[in-house]
Amino acid sequence: MEHGNEVLRIEHLHKEFEGNVIINDISLTVHKGEVIVVIGPSGCGKSTLLRCINALEDIQGGQILLDGVPVDRTAKNISRMREKIGMVFQSYDLFPHKTILQNVTLAPIKVQKRKKEDAEKEAVELLDRVGLADRKDDYPRQLSGGQKQRVAIVRALCMHPDILLLDEITAALDPEMVHEVLEVVLSLARSGSTMLIVTHEMAFARAVANRILFLDDGRIVEESADPKKFFACPETERAGAFLKTFDYE
Repeated sequence: MEHGNEVLRIEHLHKEFEGNVIINDISLTVHKGEVIVVIGPSGCGKSTLLRCINALEDIQGGQILLDGVPVDRTAKNISRMREKIGMVFQSYDLFPHKTILQNVTLAPIKVQKRKKEDAEKEAVELLDRVGLADRKDDYPRQLSGGQKQRVAIVRALCMHPDILLLDEITAALDPEMVHEVLEVVLSLARSGSTMLIVTHEMAFARAVANRILFLDDGRIVEESADPKKFFACPETERAGAFLKTFDYE
């Protein structure tokens, strides 16, 4: 599958926290339409990597370029840059006092100054795509965890991001709700969305990824453009040992 122009480039990224190295010289390029899944043991730097890309964390070295422009959390244009980087966390962070429709249209209307009727029309179409158009007037408390996470994905999509970062979006869900959220992400992948996904769901990683990054100790230990081959026969001992801890058939 051919992918388009470069969306994101990370060059020699270095991140420390209180003297501990969290991200150790990571370089990565993401092209339009690519779905890259980042896996690895807890504490290896996966979520921190996503937070650095979205300028939620300071970095101590290297640079991150979005569409060729440096992502710098101290820059005047950082809010505009963040609009292009959709982020979905494991905690849905929906406003409890606003309806589902209000939650997903708030930023397009307030931040991007789009017309309310246009934002609402698109929001309903996207909610319909994830099977939730009939819940648009409900409040978050009336939805299940899986439904709330699907709303959080729609909220990110409504901003028309260049890339979508998904950080362990099924970690807080009951097992039966995991499937409904992963189906939405699979559908986005098939429609050409550019995504960088951190997950512990190995079967999902194998199904959705164009490329797998295996992180350990803040480094990319193994990178594979053939996910099926990676899961069947990883090239490094460290990745092999990690995968043995999962039953992902």
